[in-house]
Amino acid sequence: MTDNHKIRAPTPSDSRTSSVQTGLTAKWKDLAALPFLSGLKADVPASLIVFLVALPLSLGIAAASGAPVMAGLIAAAVGGIVAGTLGGSPLQVSGPAAGLTMVVAGLVEEFGWPATCAITAAAGVVQLLLGFGKVGRAALAVSPVVVRALLAGIGITIVLQQIQVLLGSKPAESALANIAALPAAITNVELHSALLGLTVVGILLAWRHLPRPFRRVPGPLVAVVAGTAISLAMAPGVERISFSGSIFDAVALPSLPDGNWRAAALAVISVALIASIESLLSAVAVDKMQSGPRTNLNRELVGQGSANMVSGILGGLPITGVIVRSATNVEAGASTRKSAILHGVWVLVFSALFAGLIQLIPLTVLAGLLIVIGARLIKVADIKTSRRTGDLLVYVVTLVCVVFLNLLEGVIIGLALASLCLLFRVLRASIDADLLQEGARATWRVAIGGSCSFFALPRLNRVLHSVPAGADVLVELNADYIDHAFHEALVAWQAQYSAAGGAVQVEEHGSTAFRDAPLRSPQRQEALEFPLPPRAGRTPAPGPDGVEPLPLRSILLGIDKYHRRHSHKVRPLVQGLADAQNPDTLFVACVDSRVNPNLITSSGPGDLLTLRNIGNVVGEDGRDCSIESTLAFAVNGLSVDTIVVCGHSNCGAMKAVIADAEGQGPRPGSIGRSFDAWLDHVRPSYRELLAGHPVAKAAEAAGYNRVDQLGLVNVAVQLGRLAGHPLTGPGLADGSLQARGLFFDISTARVVLVTADGIEPLDPTVAVVCTVDREGAART
Repeated sequence: MTDNHKIRAPTPSDSRTSSVQTGLTAKWKDLAALPFLSGLKADVPASLIVFLVALPLSLGIAAASGAPVMAGLIAAAVGGIVAGTLGGSPLQVSGPAAGLTMVVAGLVEEFGWPATCAITAAAGVVQLLLGFGKVGRAALAVSPVVVRALLAGIGITIVLQQIQVLLGSKPAESALANIAALPAAITNVELHSALLGLTVVGILLAWRHLPRPFRRVPGPLVAVVAGTAISLAMAPGVERISFSGSIFDAVALPSLPDGNWRAAALAVISVALIASIESLLSAVAVDKMQSGPRTNLNRELVGQGSANMVSGILGGLPITGVIVRSATNVEAGASTRKSAILHGVWVLVFSALFAGLIQLIPLTVLAGLLIVIGARLIKVADIKTSRRTGDLLVYVVTLVCVVFLNLLEGVIIGLALASLCLLFRVLRASIDADLLQEGARATWRVAIGGSCSFFALPRLNRVLHSVPAGADVLVELNADYIDHAFHEALVAWQAQYSAAGGAVQVEEHGSTAFRDAPLRSPQRQEALEFPLPPRAGRTPAPGPDGVEPLPLRSILLGIDKYHRRHSHKVRPLVQGLADAQNPDTLFVACVDSRVNPNLITSSGPGDLLTLRNIGNVVGEDGRDCSIESTLAFAVNGLSVDTIVVCGHSNCGAMKAVIADAEGQGPRPGSIGRSFDAWLDHVRPSYRELLAGHPVAKAAEAAGYNRVDQLGLVNVAVQLGRLAGHPLTGPGLADGSLQARGLFFDISTARVVLVTADGIEPLDPTVAVVCTVDREGAART
């Protein structure tokens, strides 16, 4: 062996070095496990990315608000540190938001900047009270279409304002004034300013379509840096951000408004409500983007209120949760609230040490950035959604009012209109009349559905008085709410119409009783189906004694009800099945009238091919043509992929087999020879019961009586017959066909799964599984 390959024996110094390294590794692991250090590996990079996004946005929002530019950075730092520490959303990032831009601009114009800071601090106090009052969830009781229209209106207002800056002009106070001034601004455009702003817009639009590695760098940061660099080289004379000192020099104590306290109080409430709603909606959106802990909405209000108090006292802008920064935070891989806190720290450090760099940014560059931000608040998807859901009117009215009045008035008008639309939809009753039968004495139907209150009285009277006098009238009442006024009006018309020679019958189908309306206060009840009275105007077909038999009358009335109330709902389901059927399941059930396969399987027309016989049997090969032909048609003709055998409790066939074998009652032969012969299909199941079939033991352990134990065993035996049947056995063996056993317990209306070695309830509220172990003992 050469020297290069000699193995050196470990020395004492090596052992000491190894032990030191092991100890350091253990200490680092212990440090990493500390609560304030956990998650930093993901949170530090994420916080840096969010900081790079927040920096230009904060400056642009401050400029658009007419506030000192450093106020945006103060708000960003406070929002990150204070709201991030105290808030209830672990991954939401707070700071100055575009949603409050126009509100703040109006406050600065009316009260001045120091008083605006006082309003911000007071709004924070209101938010604290809302949070401590636990009304966080109540703040979400705002129509989403109003919020979407609010954001779109803010976006349009920002775009109209910043276009003026991009063209080298001064923005006007209102959207209408900005629109009016647009032709003059275009005529007197400042070319360098416009080109710089359009360059920023182009970079931001193109950045979203670049490959993912490039998009790791925030687009707003690239646009601002590129725009600033171009301006220094080609347009050094454009107007730039100007301030004196660092972020600490910009700190200024607020001052109370000079008079007009009513307007100031209204401004406080406006800022508090808008900031709260925007923050809570943003927090809910962030929750949907990640699978970690959910937001405590009341604590989030406390955090936002605390941040606004601090920001207002220090001379910063109002703060909200910001969806743009929060989404960036989640996408960057943040794991805890430390990412939001650190982003605030980076803003503070940069603003203190590199304030001079900020003054190099041209105003038109920030204008281009804000135009893109504002345009992105206007979402075509929101307009399509509002149109699809019938809320387009609310959306348009709210948007127009936000743009041309002000944000608060727009929100109030939008909420009022949304409430009126809600009242119209909830309280509106559907009332229609149509002719059912012509002749010497016509039959009319008046269909009434929905909430029957005094709001519906005008339409009710108009429809009722359109029915010709002297006819038979059937009033179908499908109401979920009836008040005394509606009841009184309908009864009064009924009496008046009957006195004039007509006949009126009221038929109820809804969830509240018409007869109870005058006896108690109106209320909504659980859905129920009222019994169907004989239909007015129908002459029963006479029986032997001259009267239509009751069962036939019941069937015909049921068919009549089907045609009037359900056939139009069933028609779309069966139109595609008119020429062919394609069921995926053969359902073998007992003929018992209490078993409804479609009901217990929640299936519809065309889903189940049903084979029903006494005892839900599949028979043995060649013994019954009816069973054989059904199996052949299902497997070879329709290629079903599942066969279900479903038994039920208290089965008459099971009772008859036990009575015949144990001599406890009338013999099956007393019913008929065919019935007795048919039970030969079930008697092997009884022998399996006596032999201690695993399903029998499991059923006994679960508390089933002897008849139901036999019913459960019979299902298992029929599954075994399917496995050995020449028509179904090959498919079950190769997996192209599957068989399942079910048992319907009539007394509890629950369905149980039957397997080869036990039973398992399928109701999720019942978690008992009964099987048999290898020793043959039942286990629950």
